[in-house]
Amino acid sequence: MKTLVIIPCYNEEENLERVVENLRAAAPEADYLIVNDCSTDGSEALCREKGYHYLSLPINLGIGGGVQSGYLYAREHGYDITVQMDGDGQHDPAYLRELIRPVAEGTLDMCIGSRFITKEGFQTSFMRRLGINLIRAMIYSLCGVDVRDTTSGFRACGKELTAYFAENYAQDYPEPEAIVTAVQSGYRVGEVPVVMRERLAGKSSISPFKSVYYMLKVCISLVVLRITMERRKGGRA
Repeated sequence: MKTLVIIPCYNEEENLERVVENLRAAAPEADYLIVNDCSTDGSEALCREKGYHYLSLPINLGIGGGVQSGYLYAREHGYDITVQMDGDGQHDPAYLRELIRPVAEGTLDMCIGSRFITKEGFQTSFMRRLGINLIRAMIYSLCGVDVRDTTSGFRACGKELTAYFAENYAQDYPEPEAIVTAVQSGYRVGEVPVVMRERLAGKSSISPFKSVYYMLKVCISLVVLRITMERRKGGRA
């Protein structure tokens, strides 16, 4: 099936070449699009130099806006499956076919690559895992779906959900909010096991000590999102 891999990029000059070359080697049949979200390093220059497929946003939109730009591109170019894959090298494209399979077979509309099913490879910090489990419990209580790796940015979506996300994609906490949005909109969400790696270079914008505070904010945002969607449904009824 016609597949696009969206690679959001903000200051990933040190990682980008290995990410793209690993993807090309593991899944040469897939197209990819680097979404450069106003990087201040040499990411855009690297894309030009290497002849990579990319677009540069005119203003910084953050991770949510960057990924949504990729969904818009996928919808306009008729892709059957859209995959998100981070530009920091944590996501192994060797698992791409396993990630896509449930969507291609029609059993899921969104398939998330989870590091917590087999618990192999990089498992992130204890504090971050604590926060992820808090979000897991919150999502289950809000919409009845048990997703272990709620903040995983390694996920595949079908054509219909791609079109939906092109118009309706969370901006603040996109990974967990997208799960709630998809489930509440009637889409099927599930997981497959993957092995993740530590980021190749640079560091996450969320430190281990800020993780729980960040996750608490995410949980509040999810509750507000759920209430807002219910009110919209009531208004349409």
